[in-house]
Amino acid sequence: MHRRKGFVALLLAAASMAMLGLSFAAVPLYRLFCSATGFGGTPQIVKTAPSEKGQRNLTIRFDANVAPGLAWKFNPEIPQIKLRTGETATVYYKTTNVTDRETVARAMFNVSPGGAGAYFNKIACFCFNEQKLGPGETVEMPVVFYLDPALENDPIMEGVQTITLSYTFFALKAPKGEKTAVVQEVKRDAWSP
Repeated sequence: MHRRKGFVALLLAAASMAMLGLSFAAVPLYRLFCSATGFGGTPQIVKTAPSEKGQRNLTIRFDANVAPGLAWKFNPEIPQIKLRTGETATVYYKTTNVTDRETVARAMFNVSPGGAGAYFNKIACFCFNEQKLGPGETVEMPVVFYLDPALENDPIMEGVQTITLSYTFFALKAPKGEKTAVVQEVKRDAWSP
C-alpha cells in the first residue's frame, strides 16, 4: 500500500513537471505553428520571389501603429496598392523618433483576414530586426512581399478583395550599460501629422 502511494506521488510529480515544461514550450510552439501555417494572419517569410504570376488582382492596405510608451511617428508612404498574385512589391514606411534621445523598438505584424497570412510572403522586412533611431532621426523602412498565386485555389480566399498588412512598433529596453532610453511618457503634440 505504501509503495502504491509512492508510485502515485511519483506519477503526479512527473505529470506536473511535464505540464510545467509544456507551459514554457507553448509560446514558441504556437509561434512556430503560426509561421508555418499562416494561422492568425501570420505572413510567411521566404527568400525569393515566385517564378509565375497569377491572375487575380487584390488591394493591399497598409496600417501602421505605435504602442503607448514609444514616441515615434510611423506611417506607410502610400495607404494601399493593387497587386497581382505572384507579383513582387516594395512598400516603404516612414518612421521618425520624436524624442531627444536614442530609442529602440521592434515591429510586430499580422495580416487580415487571417486566412490570407498563409499566402502573404515577405522577402525582406524591417520587422525582422530591432530598429534603433537616434534623436529626431527619420528613416524609410522597406517591406518586400508578394501574394502566393496558390491563394487563387483556396475557396476561403475566393471572395476576398482586400488584404491589410498591419504593423505595431513596441518600445524595447536598452541592454544594461547602454545609454539608450525608452520614452515612457508620450507627448500629445508629438503625434500631430
